[in-house]
Amino acid sequence: MPKIHAATVADHRTQQRAALLDAARQLLAEGDASRVTFAEVARRTGLARNSVYKYFPDRQHLLTEVVREAAPHWTGRIHAALAAAGDSPEERVAAYVTAQLEMVRDGEHRIARATADDQDAAALRAGADEAHRALLDPLVGALEELGDDAPLMTARLLQGFVNAATTALEAGADYDAVTDRAVRLAVAALGGVTRP
Repeated sequence: MPKIHAATVADHRTQQRAALLDAARQLLAEGDASRVTFAEVARRTGLARNSVYKYFPDRQHLLTEVVREAAPHWTGRIHAALAAAGDSPEERVAAYVTAQLEMVRDGEHRIARATADDQDAAALRAGADEAHRALLDPLVGALEELGDDAPLMTARLLQGFVNAATTALEAGADYDAVTDRAVRLAVAALGGVTRP
């Protein structure tokens, strides 16, 4: 019987599962989802490959769980940035854009990017779509305060600035220059949605 390095068997299982998810997350952050195999995840955690099946029935479930667990971290960073921003909707929109681009700079976006072209991408897309909707919620709130009559549509369009900036950063553009421009464009765009 394997040694248990926890107070209870349940704690041990929780720790092992977390280690497997962390290994898969690290592999995704390295930018190549095809490297996320049970053999590689097991190797990185020091477990036998067949032990991974005790926690995840297949690779798709493992990747889906990585995305599901990452989403609250991403939305948490955005909510924290908005909470720390000033009271004006413009300041909160600026914080929203900046927070997302900081995550790109810090490598958080590599997980989502790596899974986008993966063989299990269709199954992962639902979790990613849910995460993207959650990311938009604080922006929608700021737009509603401005009196925007279609805040979700505007939020999606403003997200386009973030997506374009992300593409630029991933291509090697200067972080400060891209972030400054994206923030200024997003804030300037708000003038087109306020009610007279």
